[in-house]
Amino acid sequence: MNISYNWIKEYLDLDVSAADLAEKIERTSVEVDSVTRPADGLKKVVVGHVNAMEAHPDSDHLHICEVDVGDDQPSQIVCGAPNIAAGQNVIVALPGSRIGGNVKIKRSKMRGVESDGMICSLQEIGFSEDVVPKEYADGIYVLPADATPGEPVFHILGMDDSLIDLDVTPNRGDMLSLNGTLRDLAAIYDKPVTLDQPAVKETGDAIADQLTLHVDDQLSPQYRMRLVRNIQIKPSPMWLQVRLWNAGMRPINNVVDVTNYIMLKYGQPLHAFDYDKFSGQDVYVRTAQAGEKLTTLDENDHELDPTDIVIADSQAPIALAGVMGGLSTAISDQTTTVAIEAAVFESVHIRKAAQRHHLHTDASQRFERGVNQAGVQDALDAAAQMLDELAAGTVQTGTAVGSNRVPEPAVIPLTLTHVNAVLGMDLSMERVTHILETLGFTVAVAGDQLTVTVPIRRNDIHIPADLLEEIARIYGYDNIPATLPTGRMTQGRLTAAQRLMRATRHSLEGLGLNQAISYALTTEDKAKMFLMRPSEVTKLAWPMSVDHAVLRMNMVTGLLDDIAYNTARKVKDVALYEQGRVFYREDGTDRPSEEEHIAGAVTGTLMPEAWDQAAKPVDFYQVKGMVEAYLQDMAVNGDVTYVPNADMPEMHPGRTADILVHGHRIGYLGQVHPTIAKRFKIGATYVFELNLQAIIDMPKQENQYDVISRYPAITRDIAMLVADDVTNEQVVNLIEKRGGAYLQSVKLFDVYAGVKVPKGKKSLAYTLTYQDKHATLVDDAVNQAFDKVSHRLQDELGAEIR
Repeated sequence: MNISYNWIKEYLDLDVSAADLAEKIERTSVEVDSVTRPADGLKKVVVGHVNAMEAHPDSDHLHICEVDVGDDQPSQIVCGAPNIAAGQNVIVALPGSRIGGNVKIKRSKMRGVESDGMICSLQEIGFSEDVVPKEYADGIYVLPADATPGEPVFHILGMDDSLIDLDVTPNRGDMLSLNGTLRDLAAIYDKPVTLDQPAVKETGDAIADQLTLHVDDQLSPQYRMRLVRNIQIKPSPMWLQVRLWNAGMRPINNVVDVTNYIMLKYGQPLHAFDYDKFSGQDVYVRTAQAGEKLTTLDENDHELDPTDIVIADSQAPIALAGVMGGLSTAISDQTTTVAIEAAVFESVHIRKAAQRHHLHTDASQRFERGVNQAGVQDALDAAAQMLDELAAGTVQTGTAVGSNRVPEPAVIPLTLTHVNAVLGMDLSMERVTHILETLGFTVAVAGDQLTVTVPIRRNDIHIPADLLEEIARIYGYDNIPATLPTGRMTQGRLTAAQRLMRATRHSLEGLGLNQAISYALTTEDKAKMFLMRPSEVTKLAWPMSVDHAVLRMNMVTGLLDDIAYNTARKVKDVALYEQGRVFYREDGTDRPSEEEHIAGAVTGTLMPEAWDQAAKPVDFYQVKGMVEAYLQDMAVNGDVTYVPNADMPEMHPGRTADILVHGHRIGYLGQVHPTIAKRFKIGATYVFELNLQAIIDMPKQENQYDVISRYPAITRDIAMLVADDVTNEQVVNLIEKRGGAYLQSVKLFDVYAGVKVPKGKKSLAYTLTYQDKHATLVDDAVNQAFDKVSHRLQDELGAEIR
């Protein structure tokens, strides 16, 4: 919100620069985005009076103008603006001047005719297109008739003012107005401020005979209207236009400009209706009905939602309450009677309506944050009186009131002891009381106890902590003494879960994966893929985009999106992992449960081509090895098994396995189904996803370290024929179970199935390593254990030892 420094100084006696004031606001109240002075960088831009003009001999749109710029002789300036006319006061950039965009103006010739300067539009001297009055949008701006030729235009156009851009936080809706800002500055600088409130001159008939309001006070706690007749629609006076465009608003006409001016000053949005366009004398505040539509002032059509609050006459909606008025009752040049609305609307409805219809207006911004419910009538009266003065209107007697539910002010108890204990200071009761009273609070003191009554306009103050913040910021954060903390100090440390998560990242990065971070929001189709358990989709009520509308239920699709991004940019070898949460929701519940997961995705090759080796595409067993190494690093103390799974539609049915610990499924790994890979526009990709929360919760092998033996090891190789349905896991488990106390490892080094092997059989060959950690192992002990393994393989698996 832009606020004028000159406007502030009309009410508050300040002797600081605009930059210093902005810094004070930044350190005390709200953030300040910028301080700008529109005239900075411009020079030699003055008022000119067009004495006479004639058509350019070599152009059908240029004019040769004789312009009085305050010199002894008038200047000749060629101008192509369609609205140039003799007798106008205009903006003139003299030769050697600087205008918007740091453009320098020189004497020049235009189609053979000399031009001593340039007649400017507002845009050409730096005004935004959004604030230029529409009647001057395609031409030059015409200055008031009383402007003196030769004087600088900056004061006339308000360009010598300093504009402070406040970034008002949602809790400080009171500072979206001049009055609210003045009250805060009066407390900060400890200076008196008197806010003017004009008295309304009512000279018309009773409004009760002309207007009847029907309001649901749950939707609008306060709803009021005034009626002003005999209005004369015309442009606003210069001072009002300057106030508006310095605040970033386009001047329209004297009626609309008054409502915008009052909003800037009081923080109370108003809306002006053309009363003669109402169907009847009854106005309703209600929710929209099924099938109702509304064309708003921006000429866009809107399908109304049953939760939208609308203003309606007896026939149809005429405004989207708190957001934007309807085109059917808009103020026009033929308007003679104006109904002015001032209200308080339920903030949640307004916020959702603005989001639903993509209409984020100045009015909706203020209603969302909360307006001063004690100042609705004051704002309405001020607007009516301004229409009397600026539009020659006749204010009808009285105010039509549809609802008048004003909240009670908050009353908060506080003690001086508590104030000083929390702030770490030794403030006196007089100082604390004075600070609160400068903010407009009423304070009753009884001993150490303060009873503070908060004005209704400060709807962000509810509890003692809020008052402590007010005292601290007005006293000055910089003035609070620095003190060391006292009390017992505790050593900070990571929890067991946090340590395991950190170890997870170290382990996977050591295995060659890079960390990725994906959105927790995705599309519904992607959320339903790669599910580890049944779950209902959790949709956002107000998603920012269709691609981020649903909470994810898997981690893999985010990684596949990352791989697709890299693949599209010719990066073929990608190895990623991500740790984060997935969101499962059971049918019949509103909120999902959150579960920590870890997932990885690899495509291309892990080992690039080198002089001594060829590149090898990643395969199932490399990814399986990563998972095994990771689980070992995490000290998973249990029987880890891998079971084929052909039931996941997004995974390759012959290259996918479930990961089980003690028979409980904690994840899966395998190749993404080719059709899914094609959908993501990626090559062959292998993925895994694990329930990290289950890994955190399961028992761990506390001590994984072992003494390295000083004694030599003995190896034995064994080759066997087994049936095709016998798995390596079965063979290894049997050997480890029956291999004796000295068996240290079992390694498969050869698999063969071909013409020299009987049909339905395969040949497996293993190396068994034996070692005694306490003495030299003898061959007899090894042979005895090896023979036992051979017999068990024959008896239990039907193996034929070769």
